[in-house]
Amino acid sequence: MSKALVSIALCTYNGEKYLPEQLESLLAQDYPEIEIIALDDGSKDNTLAILKTYEANYPQIKVYQNTENLGYVKNFEKAISLCNGEYIALADQDDIWDSRKISLQVAKIGSYSLIYHDSAFVDEEGKATGGKVSDIRNFYTGTDASVFLLENCVSGHSLLFKRELLVQLAPFNPIVFHDWWLVYIACHQAGICYIDECLVKYRQHQNASTDLLKSKKRKGPDSLAKIEKEFAILQLFHSLNFKNQDVLNQLLVLYQHRMHAYFSFGLAFFIFKHRKSLLFIKKKSRTSKLNLISKYLWGYKLKKLFN
Repeated sequence: MSKALVSIALCTYNGEKYLPEQLESLLAQDYPEIEIIALDDGSKDNTLAILKTYEANYPQIKVYQNTENLGYVKNFEKAISLCNGEYIALADQDDIWDSRKISLQVAKIGSYSLIYHDSAFVDEEGKATGGKVSDIRNFYTGTDASVFLLENCVSGHSLLFKRELLVQLAPFNPIVFHDWWLVYIACHQAGICYIDECLVKYRQHQNASTDLLKSKKRKGPDSLAKIEKEFAILQLFHSLNFKNQDVLNQLLVLYQHRMHAYFSFGLAFFIFKHRKSLLFIKKKSRTSKLNLISKYLWGYKLKKLFN
């Protein structure tokens, strides 16, 4: 009996250093029906040449290149649109996949729209650091989209989703990462499911697109810009017009007030009241969460006075 086709959307940009090891891990998957859709976003190094060499030797690999640089989020949107599989998985250029990753996800997705797993941190050389994503994030299974209103715990490299989810996807907006967008929408469909296994070696290095361990040396985010971005993301989620968005609707009203006020007591109280869902992802002590909630007391206008 033939198995459903799984498409792996691999996005690349100046990834020559780690790409061959990642491609080998994708080709080593024990699931038999796979296509690898590689979309390069205008690399200036040997990334495209590496992809073309693999394409010439492996018929399951199809290589495309953008005529202009689209950026991380829009590149994944286009790569997904090129996929033909009943299931679609996302791949970054610098990780290393467990050979069982796709087969386990297909076997366990059941009625859910999307499935994801834990990942183990490795250094630039691919050596284990001893840590994993679940050390710093709580993972969620279910249909409560409010868990993802303020934060996301699902890395793009860890997820696989059913093709039927594409019907619900509006155009990706670079203000919110593609994985967060997919997970939020999936929660409003048949929900998401977590596998408690590390199925990817998640490489941490200075040129990575995401920095979950906050290892890069950089200035802290501007507080005003952070508030503006949070508000914009909530507005974007609200534009989807899903039913049963009571928490989002109330949160957005309170955020709107925060944007024009010196203090936002209502917002802080609301987050405290709904902390079990809104702060579920954060693996922090009760005291740390209370300290976090206290930051929502500051309105935009008061923040502006100190910037």
